[in-house]
Amino acid sequence: MSDSMKFGVITFPGSNCDQDLIYALGHNLGKEVVKLWHKDHDLQGCDFIFLPGGFSYGDYLRSGAIARFSPIMDEVAAHAKKGGYVMGICNGFQMLTEAGLLPGALLHNTSMNFICKNVYLKPVSKSALLTKDLEDRAYKVPIAHGEGNYYCLPDELKALEDNDQVLFHYCDENGNVTEAANPNGAMHNIAGVTNATKNVFGMMPHPERAADALLGNLDGKAILEMIG
Repeated sequence: MSDSMKFGVITFPGSNCDQDLIYALGHNLGKEVVKLWHKDHDLQGCDFIFLPGGFSYGDYLRSGAIARFSPIMDEVAAHAKKGGYVMGICNGFQMLTEAGLLPGALLHNTSMNFICKNVYLKPVSKSALLTKDLEDRAYKVPIAHGEGNYYCLPDELKALEDNDQVLFHYCDENGNVTEAANPNGAMHNIAGVTNATKNVFGMMPHPERAADALLGNLDGKAILEMIG
């Protein structure tokens, strides 16, 4: 990707990870970052759009269900349709499934509890921009969600796997994908997926929260660096 690319981070009412993401992209990765507002009708020439984590509209109805109707989402959908890059993290992932830009849905964690802790991820897709050049190892990245249980219909799951669209599996620290390493009950330990054309990405864990040396963990930075 070109070094001249502009990265846009959208703030929705209730977003609480937008500034973390702006800092990670701008300060830690040295990218040009534009702050976008949910009522905007203009992506301001941004090449790569991020939908951050948080509790958009208080997570009423379902997480991401109302934010999906924000004015800027029409622009996000048009950008994605033209092949532009879009990435949703946590609540942003939920928005992308609600908007139909990614397959599946995020259900309540099987424990029915909000979970906030470090987990381990194993990169899967060998063709998606976000994961294809990552090392084959376990990456430690935080999660913080109550509805991160990824689910899709059997035919959708087959299509995801056949088309190399699964980005990450939850795993243990040694990279073993096991039921014990699954924090929320997600189908097949799925922690992130991409669309069929591999320009829209969604993941529940927060790489922006593991992107600064002061935090003692740069695994999230390694993931974000894959965007160019």
